[in-house]
Amino acid sequence: MPSRYRFTVLALALVAALSGCSSANPSAPASTPAGSASSSAQPSASTPASISPTPSPSTSSQPPAASELPRGGREVFPTYRLFGYSGYPGAPGQGRLGIGSLDARMAEIEKRGKSWTGGRKLLPVMELIAVTVHASPGKDGMYRTRAPEAVIKRWHDAAVKHKAMLLLNIQPGRADFIDEVKHFEKWLKYPDVGVALDPEWAVNKGQIPGRSFGSTTGAELDQVSRYLSQVVEANNLPEKVMLFHQLHVTIVKSPKALKQHPGVVPINSVDGIGSPAQKIATYKGVMKTRPSYVHAGFKIFFKEDVATGKRLITAKDALSLKPQPEYILFE
Repeated sequence: MPSRYRFTVLALALVAALSGCSSANPSAPASTPAGSASSSAQPSASTPASISPTPSPSTSSQPPAASELPRGGREVFPTYRLFGYSGYPGAPGQGRLGIGSLDARMAEIEKRGKSWTGGRKLLPVMELIAVTVHASPGKDGMYRTRAPEAVIKRWHDAAVKHKAMLLLNIQPGRADFIDEVKHFEKWLKYPDVGVALDPEWAVNKGQIPGRSFGSTTGAELDQVSRYLSQVVEANNLPEKVMLFHQLHVTIVKSPKALKQHPGVVPINSVDGIGSPAQKIATYKGVMKTRPSYVHAGFKIFFKEDVATGKRLITAKDALSLKPQPEYILFE
């Protein structure tokens, strides 16, 4: 039995055992494909030149020039509905965005997204699995690998070309979210790059992803949000998205410890595989724990939802939910 398949089975079985009130399961991430571009590749010449471990206010007499979101403006909501795909290049198990050419997938997002806008403007999203969890520890014992710089550059170039937002998805294993987010600081200085955190893959010392179910806390999410707020202020950026996926109420402990921070748009995206009724039930349960200032999101699985629930949830069904999801992701 291939190791990737064993990891998937373990993860799915673990979620099924956990959720007595929902049959939603996490999508098991595939390993980073062999033959990916070298991590020594350099970003483009347009990459910000000054890269520090933590952002600091500009030392210039003038603040950095104000920038805008990919399709205009400095505030995400309520102008836009975020709609997109997730994936990793050459890894179909990670999501549809990793299948075929990015240009073809972005055209698909534009077309499919029209029925999900609900009267708002469409802002396409590319959710790149920038940190992939594994069942083996790796050299540093963190049970995760980071995407090579060349991959991030290629996807960011595509985001710029298609006026889309790039979210760096983080499946941290035993690493801390804040450390993984800071690793990508040079990319977060761009106005079109945010983060998507996957806490079901955040395990503690002595635990193994796929055998132990991960979680996070509102305090840990708040640490990331405060850091992103500093990045936004130091670089005069428009609002930056900090999204976290959640497939069960136990995934985020003490969620109200996540506070509001200037320039950061927190989104709680409800994850999980199942029928439309099961997914809606999970959504309603998670939303009861969501702080009022955190925006709502909804995740849909092309294959797994059909296999387990016979059909995909429709835009009409999803947009009828209260609160209405402002971020829609297909995997």
